[in-house]
Amino acid sequence: MAKNFKDLSEREILALAISLEEEDGRIYEEFAEGVRENYPETAKLLEEMQTEESDHRTSLIELYRSRFGEHIPLIRRQDVKGFVSRPPVWLIGPIGPNAVRRAIESMESETRRFYQLAIGRTTDASTRQLLGDLAEAEVKHSAAAESIGRARLTADVRTSETEASRRMFVLQFVQPGLAGLMDGSVSTLAPLFAAAFATQKTHDAFVVGLAASVGAGISMAFAEALSDDGALTGRGRPLVRGAVTGVMTTAGGIGHTLPYLISDFRVATGVAVVVVACELAIISWVRQHFMDTPLLRAALQVVLGGVLVFIAGILIGTS
Repeated sequence: MAKNFKDLSEREILALAISLEEEDGRIYEEFAEGVRENYPETAKLLEEMQTEESDHRTSLIELYRSRFGEHIPLIRRQDVKGFVSRPPVWLIGPIGPNAVRRAIESMESETRRFYQLAIGRTTDASTRQLLGDLAEAEVKHSAAAESIGRARLTADVRTSETEASRRMFVLQFVQPGLAGLMDGSVSTLAPLFAAAFATQKTHDAFVVGLAASVGAGISMAFAEALSDDGALTGRGRPLVRGAVTGVMTTAGGIGHTLPYLISDFRVATGVAVVVVACELAIISWVRQHFMDTPLLRAALQVVLGGVLVFIAGILIGTS
């Protein structure tokens, strides 16, 4: 059962402070290890902060020994009411400087408030002085956290780390999303327009297009999620990639299916064709902007494939 902070003795407050410094030091170590490959300068800064946390812990232990002896009771943050539960973001990979900065700012702010409250709960002069010094150190850590990915990093390092962040974003979100959008936009063209021209009924075309879009989304989501676990490729968690791919696949098919909610067949088909053209243009732009594919080549690949499937759907529907 958790204990109220106001009920802690000075001995327990010092023991809790030791536990907090140890935990924070371990978190810094985990953050540093998590960003070392892609953000080496950020990892170096985190290691410096981890060393400072270790020094703080050593100072607290020395003070505790001088006042209360060798045995330090095990009191953790979860044993005391009022501490905010920290999500284990250091276990979620890959992690970048921005996520590290936000996590550190939160934890240092909480630890600083703890020290400020602890000063009011202690009477020993040496203890109050050390707790005050540690509270000031936490302020400096918060300021250091502000610099992660920013002021303390050189222009070259910031450029390389920005590029690394962009690369991971492309691998984990843009690529699976683009694959889904392309599949949804192109693969559903044939069944949608075949049904439209075969029946001349907008409702029938809408039902076929909706079924094809949802079915393709589910299929692509499973295919992407089961393709690899992302551990070696750096493509992130498979469930996230699968969800992104599935949603974008469905969206790609739904876009040119929705016009068939219009009752007039000619108008609905005209709007659907315009939507298809917009979809193919967007896909070409994304391929050029994020995948470094020349715009002309991207347009030819996407538009040519889309037009061929579109024509196949019409020919099948009118045969």
